[in-house]
Amino acid sequence: MLYGLLVSTAHAQTAASGGGQPSAFEMFVPFIFIFVIFYFLIIRPQSKRQKEHQKFLNEVKRGDEVVTSSGILGRVEGINDQFVTLEIADGVKVKMLRSQIATSQKAATQEEKK
Repeated sequence: MLYGLLVSTAHAQTAASGGGQPSAFEMFVPFIFIFVIFYFLIIRPQSKRQKEHQKFLNEVKRGDEVVTSSGILGRVEGINDQFVTLEIADGVKVKMLRSQIATSQKAATQEEKK
């Protein structure tokens, strides 16, 4: 009797669920949806910021006042493809990687006021 009840319950469940496995496409739809959300919320904004920063680094010239990623304020005294020489105090010059310039001093003070 118990066996008959279990078999009828199992048979009723398979009939109600359609009896088949979902297709491969149906199984990947949630992953595709998550990736699209991930792209628009994380990847795309990050690549935009990276392009803007690269454009800023290409436009930096001698005399600009900048802020480094470590928080040092200075004026650009010399610049080439890879390195920048910053004057951080009277007569104190520091040579550093160009990529370590975070932003202009003007932009940093405007963000602080907001």
